[in-house]
Amino acid sequence: MIGDNSGAQKPTIMWGYLVRRFEQLIANLAITDKQLQDGLTGQAGVRSTLNLHYWAANSETANSRLIGSWGKQLRVRPPRDVDVLFTLPWEVYYRFEQRTGNKQSQLLQEVRAVLAQDYPQTTMRGDGQVVVVAFSTMPVEVVPAFAFDDGQFWICDTKDGGSYRLTDPQAELAALEVSDLATGGATRILIRILKQWQRHCDVPLKSFQLERLAVEFLMTWSHPKDLYWIDWMLRDFFTYLLARQNTVLVMPGTFHQVPLGDAWASKARTAETTANNAFYFEKDNEDVAAGIAWQSLFGAMIPMWVS
Repeated sequence: MIGDNSGAQKPTIMWGYLVRRFEQLIANLAITDKQLQDGLTGQAGVRSTLNLHYWAANSETANSRLIGSWGKQLRVRPPRDVDVLFTLPWEVYYRFEQRTGNKQSQLLQEVRAVLAQDYPQTTMRGDGQVVVVAFSTMPVEVVPAFAFDDGQFWICDTKDGGSYRLTDPQAELAALEVSDLATGGATRILIRILKQWQRHCDVPLKSFQLERLAVEFLMTWSHPKDLYWIDWMLRDFFTYLLARQNTVLVMPGTFHQVPLGDAWASKARTAETTANNAFYFEKDNEDVAAGIAWQSLFGAMIPMWVS
């Protein structure tokens, strides 16, 4: 009978496993309730100690803010640390300006000593721009800062004899929020996935660099920003990343230029090839082959098979 397709095989839907695979990856990257509580408890105690000492204030939130992955809602499991920007009184700046030598290093050591009074059993160090409070469950990294009226801050940089560097965490957050809103949440999803690649493949790019690169890339990427396109998005991001070798990132607010170098290029090139292969495996519904390819980039956080 003409038109009788009862014996015909139904066409296979391409990319049949992709969305479920990446939904599982995203779920696996979400931190646990215990990790959330550990991070919140540790940072609250640190902020309270510093407020009491420098501001005579009994507060776990005043004169400070969460920055980094916790401030930007970009945490991935397991979280490495909690970053806190703590604003010091300008009187502290003027006091240290009377000293000689590396004033920024000395300032970090003072903040370290203040915290050691309440956490004598906890390992601490003043390192570069931060004081690290190495809690066993969730380290807290404190960035001492001096606030300007326009929302920007001076933070310490102990390298090359010491200096202060301008930063604008609110401008960085605002740029991320604009992108995430414009892409329906795809910006934060892409960044979390890239941070897992960075960690699993030991990629020598900093998290904030991946954040800015993702925002800039998505401004140029014209395809739909949903999980059905995530393999294409990742493949094209790695291509975009390779084109950024030895260029600079311009940070929001301060317009500070951050060199990208090319130490990461070989791993990005491998990732581009792998993502391209995985794209075709997903297209042809080769579940396990696609899963093996993705796991070489993201580890066991992404399932090898979803069927």
